[in-house]
Amino acid sequence: MHYFDLKDGVLHAEGVSLEMLAAEVGTPTYVYSSATLRRHYGLLRDACDAHKDALGDALIAFAVKANSNLSVLATLAKLGCGADTVSEGEIRRALAAGVPGERIIFSGVGKTDAELAFAIDVGVRQINVESSAELERLILVAAEKSASPAIAIRVNPKIGAGGHAKITTGGAGDKFGVPVEEALSLYARASASPHVTPVGLACHIGSQITDLTPLENAFRVLRDMTETLRADGYSVTRLDLGGGLGVPYYGDAETASPADYAAMAARVLDGLDVEAAFEPGRLMAANAGVLLSRVIQVNERTDGRRFLVLDAAMNDLMRPALYDAFHDLKAVRPRDGDAIPYDVVGPVCETGDTFARDRDLPPFEAGDLVVFMSAGAYGAVMSGEYNTRPLAAEVLVDGARCAVIRPRPTYEQMFAREPMAEWLKG
Repeated sequence: MHYFDLKDGVLHAEGVSLEMLAAEVGTPTYVYSSATLRRHYGLLRDACDAHKDALGDALIAFAVKANSNLSVLATLAKLGCGADTVSEGEIRRALAAGVPGERIIFSGVGKTDAELAFAIDVGVRQINVESSAELERLILVAAEKSASPAIAIRVNPKIGAGGHAKITTGGAGDKFGVPVEEALSLYARASASPHVTPVGLACHIGSQITDLTPLENAFRVLRDMTETLRADGYSVTRLDLGGGLGVPYYGDAETASPADYAAMAARVLDGLDVEAAFEPGRLMAANAGVLLSRVIQVNERTDGRRFLVLDAAMNDLMRPALYDAFHDLKAVRPRDGDAIPYDVVGPVCETGDTFARDRDLPPFEAGDLVVFMSAGAYGAVMSGEYNTRPLAAEVLVDGARCAVIRPRPTYEQMFAREPMAEWLKG
């Protein structure tokens, strides 16, 4: 569910007109709904709390990589949400937004020694170790600090799932985690060291997963491993179940609900006496955001193709170019008329700057405002300044209130980040 609806013929974000935002902030602009963020967190929180007997006081740690805007993170932090991070920068963002260290998980396949040291210094909840090489480096870093940080071993269960090959992370050929037997060995190695404290296991098999079956199979691998480790005398108190639950990018798409997701996890972990952690990103943020854009022109060619040229481009929303991803496109002020096929494109000098081909849409004219729906996750956070295009602005709406939470940079501000070599001046 989201809070983007027509009011008096104009699309609104909660109580704020997107026409008004376009006039005041310009386009392209990402617009986020606080009510949607709160609702989605609340749904998953309630679903987990309904199964405390199996999931414990489950931590919900928002995947910062999905949307790292400080105001988005702060909105979730005020609800008690934690953070799943994959870099020192993301840890710093979570802390700056009000997420305490004890609610931050540090994941990632290539953490540097400096990042590991920072995570120890700020007291993150746990560091998810993804390889034997990383474990040995972490032990050395922790020894220098006379520390013993809590860790979980990330397992690659050879169960890959997701909406695209590039967002599958649990398959045998994927770079993340270690196979089951190696994970058991690493747990034993970690238990023998005074400089790390193994507390559990972690896995994350992919993103945009709409069928619970692969998730359930992965969770059962973690359960079996937990029982094996305990039989060998090791303590396992936490299971980090990752994220990945999909959202309905297509209006009629079927996806598992947070309630079904939590119930499945509880069924698998029943009687194990562990504390679960979930790391939703897309689930929380995708439908909480739209990308607001304006039609530059409609190009109608003699061969019959019709191009809807927008002022948003692949540098603003990478997902269609990167993953062949679908985003529903809606008019901010819909007009009557039969749907006709368009190729929806941006102005970037790349054929890949194409959002949709032969998409049946209502008639559009130059100057019309449109929105890409379900753009709150992996949208602004992946954007760049290709073709020297300023980053899209970001706006947060809360009821009738709104605030620019990332201003669109001026060209002067963009150029100021690139000091000229001294010998080229003058």
